[in-house]
Amino acid sequence: MKETKYKYLSQQIPSELLLSLQTAKGFDEKAFVDVHRSGKQVVSIRVNPSKYSPGIVTANPAFIFEDKVPWSQAGYYLKERPSFTLDPLFHAGVYYVQEASSMFLEEAIRQSCDLNQPLRVLDLCAAPGGKSTLVQSIISAESLLVSNEVIKVRANILAENITKWGAANVVVTNNDARDFQRLPEFFDVIVVDAPCSGSGLFRKDPDAIDEWSLGNVALCRERQQRILSDVMDTLRPGGVLIYSTCSYSLEEDEHVSDWLLANQPLESLPLAIGGQTGIVETISAQQGAYGYRFYPDKVRGEGFFIAIFRKSGHRSQQKEIKFKLKPGVLNKAELETARSYIQNPGNYTFIKWSDEVLVIPSAIYEAFLQLQATLYIKKAGVKLGTIIRDELVPDHELTLSVMCSGKVPGVEVDESTALDFLRRKDIIINADARGWATIKYRNVALGLVKILPNRINNYYPREWRILNK
Repeated sequence: MKETKYKYLSQQIPSELLLSLQTAKGFDEKAFVDVHRSGKQVVSIRVNPSKYSPGIVTANPAFIFEDKVPWSQAGYYLKERPSFTLDPLFHAGVYYVQEASSMFLEEAIRQSCDLNQPLRVLDLCAAPGGKSTLVQSIISAESLLVSNEVIKVRANILAENITKWGAANVVVTNNDARDFQRLPEFFDVIVVDAPCSGSGLFRKDPDAIDEWSLGNVALCRERQQRILSDVMDTLRPGGVLIYSTCSYSLEEDEHVSDWLLANQPLESLPLAIGGQTGIVETISAQQGAYGYRFYPDKVRGEGFFIAIFRKSGHRSQQKEIKFKLKPGVLNKAELETARSYIQNPGNYTFIKWSDEVLVIPSAIYEAFLQLQATLYIKKAGVKLGTIIRDELVPDHELTLSVMCSGKVPGVEVDESTALDFLRRKDIIINADARGWATIKYRNVALGLVKILPNRINNYYPREWRILNK
């Protein structure tokens, strides 16, 4: 097939990509090109089951829930794209704006794992947090999610989104994949949404077209294989590896699956896709690995590939990990103060981290100590705040957490005041309370203020504030 056939697409889909996909199962060139040229955008969100209640989002006239995402229990398509930045519920962690195809991770986990059991899950390439918040929503409260990002700036964004989601059973780390070799056979599930050439996002992000090349595809494949190889030892035998990309290229998808089966002790797991029409099941040429392709002309979403594997073999005798200096403990009075700020305090362990008090679910505390001994931790559990003279100076994390007891009084505000608060402006509210208070919008916490006799101090994190007007 001559390359000249694709010259009219020089400002759209790279001709080299179209040529490379001629043998990809499910690829329909005309439909693929047409859907990209149409300019049609798909908008989808996934609600937070710990914060969302029926009507809380749909009461906002900017939101019209059109349909459910068929492979996600909490995913919805919106009729049009509202201004998420100007919606206080977005900043409160009531929902996450996530591309619909990538929500299929939920189905992959549900079919390959026993979610009734406590699991240790690693989301290796986690920023900005879409897949981590999805995983956290479906695992049990006794499970541990380690949400990792190697790039420091992106790890900050990841920690922010995890904080807004409000869960306590998440540890955010900032490490390279090879660092996890210090934790042999530690995880039951590893999700590797690998850095890729990004062709699956061309319709959503046309700027990605300028960055795409066959050379970049080859570099991404090498990087993907290195990441997967580095992290394999930390997956226990019998554990599940989930590999995904937002690339259409066989080199980054089926070929990587072939490489995995040829070089690692893995077996490929098929999924039952049933009536979820449009998802294309593929079987790799060399090793017969199952994979699942999402094309925007066949499904209501962007380009996506996912494959699931189970590690074979027997678990080895675990080496004892020597803990670093253990976190500090609270005295009796401090512990009594801290416990009063959260629901069900008996389910948690309270520790001092520098001068601050952290709350870690007791079910994952020993695992947390192992992580602390081997990795760089960006965020762990929920930060309550600082106790000074047996009184708590609350932290923003406590306010946004779903464990908050409500001891800090809440003040309901309208949309305009909520947005001013999120811009970190001075606000005026009518409240009898004095001292620390939680600003709420539609009964969902946004953050902290301190009400003084003559002013109100806004403690919304400066680095999170809304900058547009």
